[in-house]
Amino acid sequence: MAKARKKVQPRRKASKRSAPASNVKRAQPGTRSDAARARRPKQQFTVSHQREEDFDAGLRTYSAYRDLGLAPATNGMVQAHVIRMTKPYDEAEAGTPHFHDVQFQMVYVLKGWFKSEFEGEGVHTFHAGSCWIQPPKIKHTVRGYSDGCELLEIVLPAIFETVTLEK
Repeated sequence: MAKARKKVQPRRKASKRSAPASNVKRAQPGTRSDAARARRPKQQFTVSHQREEDFDAGLRTYSAYRDLGLAPATNGMVQAHVIRMTKPYDEAEAGTPHFHDVQFQMVYVLKGWFKSEFEGEGVHTFHAGSCWIQPPKIKHTVRGYSDGCELLEIVLPAIFETVTLEK
């Protein structure tokens, strides 16, 4: 039987640290300064539970939206909603090219599948568990979706413009 070997971490050379020139606390790389944190809108704790009655008509006639309450909780910094496709795909109704004037947009497929075409990226089909980020103002068109398809969409800021384009 072979003997177990103990893993030994190599010793690190002791570094010589010099005292800071002043009492100013410096932010670590990748962290925000106190001034940046002060500009960030105050956020509140919020909870949203699944309730069928919370799905409402929204931006698109072929889908219903369930707002998750993030816009008021983040003072307009973030919007999140579940989008449920309510009608079978019809290109005349759903296939209109458009873009959103946002800083950030992420979509996650909760149920079913969703197909979209993105300018410069081609057609992609996303299945439950798939996620994508749409860069600001990327032109895109819905190309299809399954019955019962549901998406989670997160957008920054909460208020944004959707620009519809000619086919």
